[in-house]
Amino acid sequence: VELVGKAYPQDDYSNVTEKILSKVGKNLHNKKHHPLWLIKEQVKDHFYKQYIGRRGTPLFSVYDGLSPVVTVQQNFDSLLVPQNHASRRKEDNYYLNRDHMLRAHTSAHQWDLIHSGLDAFLAVGDVYRRDTIDNTHYPVFHQMEGVRLFSSHELFSSIKDGEGLQLFEEGHRTAHKQECHTMEAVRLVEFNLKQVLTKLMTHIFGDG
Repeated sequence: VELVGKAYPQDDYSNVTEKILSKVGKNLHNKKHHPLWLIKEQVKDHFYKQYIGRRGTPLFSVYDGLSPVVTVQQNFDSLLVPQNHASRRKEDNYYLNRDHMLRAHTSAHQWDLIHSGLDAFLAVGDVYRRDTIDNTHYPVFHQMEGVRLFSSHELFSSIKDGEGLQLFEEGHRTAHKQECHTMEAVRLVEFNLKQVLTKLMTHIFGDG
């Protein structure tokens, strides 16, 4: 299969149809004045203006041109999805072969973006799932997600006596699991997330 300038050999996992292949590369979220582009630009504008880094530049960077072809490792393993998890099924995903697929979510790019040194970003793109078409489902749709990592200082600096607080409880990190977060860290991140989402909805839809 030829896709996005690369060739992918087929095997017993290959199940992408010609109709779905014809949708790849349309990039509606990047077509000026398309409704998806308009929403993306509204969200970008809000994050650029609302969240400013230490140097006066936007805290969040935006990635809206990432290839929809990802490895199975990116789509599932990097997110710690178990090998036997139902979300990996051929019936639910578009596989180019056993190792490559059309991303089922923009989260497939999180590991790579975080490991490139980013701690705050928005990822936007077309995603593909083998859904039966009805009035709320279509096999191609779009996602936009935000990721933010906090250091201890960022999370606790505004809290009275915050220097004594910890991100993690005493525990052991393994290749498959990090230590548990402390209740203080969980509550502060949860509060921050709710504030971010509330401000975003107000920006898009207005007060009330």
